[in-house]
This record gives sequence, structure tokens and C-alpha cells, in this order.
Amino acid sequence: MDSLFRVFILKECHGWEHETALIEYLECRPALCEQLGLESLPNQSTLWRSWHERFTAELRGTVETAARTILIKAQNADVAVPREPERHLPSHGDEEDESDLDEQAVLDEAATVTEHVSHVVFPAFSLNRGDSCEIHENAYWDLQTYLGLRERLAANEGARSFTYESTRERTPLGHSHREHIRDLSIAEIREMYRQAVNRLLSEVAETEEFFRAGIVAIDITEADPFTGDRTGHEDEIIGTKEKTDEYAYQWATVQLVGNAVPIVLDARPVRKGESRLEIVEDLLDSAEELVHVDNVLMDREFDSQQVLEMLSQRGLSYVVPKRMQTSEKAQAKRLLQRDRDRYETDRKLHLGKNEWHETTLIYRRKENTEHDDHRQYSVFMTNRGSGHLTEYGYRWEIESGYRSIKRFMAATTSKDFGLRFFYFAFACLLYSIWRAVDLLVQAELTGEYEHSPVITADNTLTLLKKETGIG
Repeated sequence: MDSLFRVFILKECHGWEHETALIEYLECRPALCEQLGLESLPNQSTLWRSWHERFTAELRGTVETAARTILIKAQNADVAVPREPERHLPSHGDEEDESDLDEQAVLDEAATVTEHVSHVVFPAFSLNRGDSCEIHENAYWDLQTYLGLRERLAANEGARSFTYESTRERTPLGHSHREHIRDLSIAEIREMYRQAVNRLLSEVAETEEFFRAGIVAIDITEADPFTGDRTGHEDEIIGTKEKTDEYAYQWATVQLVGNAVPIVLDARPVRKGESRLEIVEDLLDSAEELVHVDNVLMDREFDSQQVLEMLSQRGLSYVVPKRMQTSEKAQAKRLLQRDRDRYETDRKLHLGKNEWHETTLIYRRKENTEHDDHRQYSVFMTNRGSGHLTEYGYRWEIESGYRSIKRFMAATTSKDFGLRFFYFAFACLLYSIWRAVDLLVQAELTGEYEHSPVITADNTLTLLKKETGIG
């Protein structure tokens, strides 16, 4: 039973729905089977019976809770995880059933809200077309939404399917759709996106549950590694963040995190030669036009003293991990010798021309780390004291958000920078619509908002699918 308990935690961590995926995974990893305590590899029927017949409901719940805790702990420690952990906030009632919502009531309310939100948001997008076009402009946004309904669906294949499934008399062909998108500049795409998000925020701001202020997270994500010829596109298909031999398109975003609904406020491409300072300033300019920002969370790739000084000059607090240099490694070794879990010290970072940025370095020992040297410690920089360090855990939302966003992206092999960026930006919009709809549904049905969604991304996309005249 103990070995099966561990096996099901592994299955839950990966989010596999069927036992076959788990078995295929274990077949290639005999050492892992040994670590799990398996004398032999169980078959699918054994696993199914164990989970549905031998495991009680309480034991199954324990497995799910353990897996979720592992995923959250790993994300908070900057360890890659196989899937997004659902974060369940404590129930406000004495009985768990009090917070349960009728599934049909949720879907009915979501359908009403999605219809309203889509009518508010999508008109912010516009194509540079003449007045005498036979195909309505909305058909292009309908098609783009349709492409986000299925993973890895390209425009040509999607347009053919859309023709049969849509109730519209005329729908765009795949090549026509791409040509119109290519005509949009990066600046035009970003302006349309900001207008759409502003409309979305205006909708959720009507509820008491929405916080139009607080914490934002800034980060950069990569598209899948690029394997083709990038001649002429070297400034756009740049190296990966991990400094490998691979190349990739990179996109930067600023997103609400913490107590607020996790909406992506703005997105922009990352080009070769752009400094992290330029990127952060640009995204913060957009964010502060939409919401009141108090605190900024960033990854260690933004640990530039110029970036930190700019944030302080704006009156913002920040929490940023620091890359460990010689002095930080030496301090971590001293803490290890003294068996200390935490340490704070003030530090002045040189800005040039005899100017300095004052910050606080906080050393914190990681939980359950596999290292036995200075790597047991993480170092964070903040300008508002150690109390803000607990907020850094909110960064998991932007990482998990990226995984959902990439699910909503249309597939393409095109090198066109504008087209690639539009696909990413539109996926960010679909993600933000999902999270906004979820907040509005929760507020209407319960008068509260908890971060664990009551409607899924698939629910929302299916409802948007109906809004695009399909099905």
C-alpha cells in the first residue's frame, strides 16, 4: 500500500488522467520504481482497482493534497514542476460542503458572463481593412479564438474546420487570416491588447471582490526552441534564458498576482540588445496606467541594480532573487557552519559615478533541499524589509499562467515576428478572460473570490466557442 500511495502521488503531480501514461513513464525509469518501493511494475487494471476500490475517499484526498503540496513547495523553490498546482484557500465555513457550488448553476452563470465579456472585450481589436470587405471583421477574431480551442492548431487546418463548424456564411481562409494579422504592427497589437484588458478590468472592477491595486509580477517566457534557419531574424529569434545553444522567440509580460485576479496587464516581445531596464520600465508604464501598483516581483534575471533603483524611484517595493556571487556564496557557507536558516544584511549596489542603490539581502535556507553546501540557501533583495519576502511565493501564478497561455496559442511555423507575437498576445487575452469570468461567476454565486477556479479554462473556451458561432 505504501508503494502504491507514492505511485499515485507521482501520477497526481503529473496530472495524468489515465494509468497508461503513468505505466509508460515508469517503464523507462527502473531506478525510480526501486525508489518508490515497487518490486514489479503494476498493470493498468491493478492501478485502477487500487484507486477506485482499495483507496478510500479520505485516502484519495490525502494523495491529492500531498501532490498539490509538493508542487507548490517546488514552485516556491524555483524547481521545475510537471503541471500547475491548484491552490485551495481555506474554507470560510465550518462544513466543506457549504462552499460547494452546483455545477450546472456555475456553467449557466459562466455562459451569461462569457457572452457579456466577449461582447465587451473583442471590439477593442481591429484590422486595417477597407469598408467594402465581404467577410465581417469579427469572423477573424472568431477564427483566432477557435484556433485557441485546440492545442497546436494551425491557421490553415483551423480555417478549414472553422468553415464547416461556424454558423457564419463567410469565414476567412487561413492564408488570408495570416496576411491580415501580419499587417498589424507590434505597436498596434499592444495598443489593442491594452484597450481590451482595460475593458476587461472595468467589468471586474464593478465587483467588491476585485482589487485594482497590489502586486504585479514581471517575467519573460520563451516559445518552443527554434530549429530552422534564423538568417535575417537574429534580432528576434534570440538565445534562450538558460544560455543554451538553442534559439527561441521570447515574450515579456506583467501580470496581477496575489489577492487580485491573475490578469495579464500587458505583453511585449523581447528583442536582441534590449536591456532588462527598458523591458521593466515599458511594462510598468502600461501596468500603472491600468492599476495601482504597490509591489513588483521578478525573477533573478532582473537582479540589475539599475532596475532596482528605478523601482525605488517610482516609490515601488520589490522582491527579486539575487544571483549568488563570491561574497554571497561565502556568507551562505558561514550560515551553514552556524546552522542558521535566515539572515539579513544591508547592501549598497554601485550604480556608477559614485552613486549607490541601498537594498536588503535576505538569506533563506530552502526546505528539503538536496544540496549539502551553500546551495541550500537562496538570496533575495528587497527595499521594504523581510515582511515582503513571503509575497514572493505569489510568483508561481505567472509561471502557471504561462502554461495555460501556451495552450491557447495557435500553432505556426512562420518566422514573422508580428504574427508570432499576436498569437501570444491573443492567448494572453483568452487566459485573462477565463480568469475574469471565473471571478465574476464566483462573485455572483457566492459573494466571494477564491483563487482556485470554479470554472475551468476548457469551460470558458467552450463557451467562447459558442460565442464565435460554432456548435
